[in-house]
Amino acid sequence: MKRRQAIKTFLSAALLSPLASRLTFGAARKGVARQPNIILILADDLGYGALGSYGNRFNETPNLDRLAREGLRFTDAYASATVCSPTRAALMTGQHPARSGITNYLEEDDVKFLSPSYITLNERMKLASYATGLVGKWHLTGDYHKRLGAPQAHHWDEVILAETEHIALGDYFAPYIFLPGVKAREPNEYLTDRLNFEAVDFIRRHKDEPFFLYLSHYAPHTNLAAKPDVVAKYERKPGAGEKGKNPVLAAMIESIDDGVGDILHTLKKLGLDDNTLIMFTSDNGGETTVTTNAPLRAGKSWLYEGGIRVPPVMRYPAGIHAATVSHVPVVTHDHYVTLLELADVHRHDRQPFDGVSLTPLFAGRDQLKRDTLYWHYPLAEPHFLGGRSAAAMRHKDWKLIEFLDTGEIELYNLAEDVGESKNLARAMPAKVTALRDMMTDWREWIGASMEPMRPLAKTNAEHA
Repeated sequence: MKRRQAIKTFLSAALLSPLASRLTFGAARKGVARQPNIILILADDLGYGALGSYGNRFNETPNLDRLAREGLRFTDAYASATVCSPTRAALMTGQHPARSGITNYLEEDDVKFLSPSYITLNERMKLASYATGLVGKWHLTGDYHKRLGAPQAHHWDEVILAETEHIALGDYFAPYIFLPGVKAREPNEYLTDRLNFEAVDFIRRHKDEPFFLYLSHYAPHTNLAAKPDVVAKYERKPGAGEKGKNPVLAAMIESIDDGVGDILHTLKKLGLDDNTLIMFTSDNGGETTVTTNAPLRAGKSWLYEGGIRVPPVMRYPAGIHAATVSHVPVVTHDHYVTLLELADVHRHDRQPFDGVSLTPLFAGRDQLKRDTLYWHYPLAEPHFLGGRSAAAMRHKDWKLIEFLDTGEIELYNLAEDVGESKNLARAMPAKVTALRDMMTDWREWIGASMEPMRPLAKTNAEHA
């Protein structure tokens, strides 16, 4: 009982800590003329090692690497889930998927959706006089006929090129079947280029007021497709076609990177460069049918590191020291709290959130008021990519995975074995018991359901 009360007290304090830290960060920003502009860029299925700043020597990502060089890079950052929709919901609500109940990707006819009863990140920004715009993928609508969770239900000022019929099926060239009625700006228009154009246009139109732009790319989700001339460039590179050197995937990522370059150029031209935070991240790990997440194990759909570790970078000249590298474990739902603090948004409601503010890391501090992360992924059947029903936690350097379908336990020391190749569960039963008890208490505290989000998951690879 004492242990359970202790974890509840610690978690409750973690929920409140961002409110106390806002004043500290606000003081550090004295002299800034207005609230910072915020640009949040999300890639779909981009793995941990896909960027040059994270060690990739095949893909070319100079603009994303610039964000890391002039800002903050995280070595131990995680997605809130190992598939799409739960991470996106966590980003918009600041809540763990186990709390929101969105623990799996949403189908196009799913009864589950992101309820308009939530006060989403953009709605809080709007209350603080931000212009808000969504450009690209939403994937929280649920049933596309009823549209109860559509972005319009969450009061974005502008919704541009977000899917209105079906889920995007790797349809990267116009005409887009999931966006009926959208006219291409040019023949053979490439979707990523169009999203980049719309993002820059949004910035230009709102240059005279604080803005929050959520640029949510459909790429590089399968089915892979890229501009032929860019693919050809990568096909000529040494090692092309070998494991981890996929020319089509690399070309898709380069198009995302080009958009980051366009945004940086536009901000500089408009005089908005110093007072704009750009944050880039991914919704989950890379899909191992088209890439590798080495040295991490597995990929999308698994709770091994390759499925959940992601490569965020942040740049904010007015508030982040250049070339900062953080080894502190962080997770997607932290970004909600962080961005609200950065924008000096005050909360006057009791909607709970599970993230903590990352602003202490902006100046190179090496700790947060939290040392444990959790994942909760109950499934009725394995994901089509192989991932099984599971839960996981990281406590300091220890990683525990519990497979909910069989009850088997795996234990890893990530400091010594980031590839999760040596299962220590049998050798360290006391450590397993202690961590498992922590996870059991956490599930009870957050109200995690052990039932799958849908009784029988559909196994269409194109819909994830």
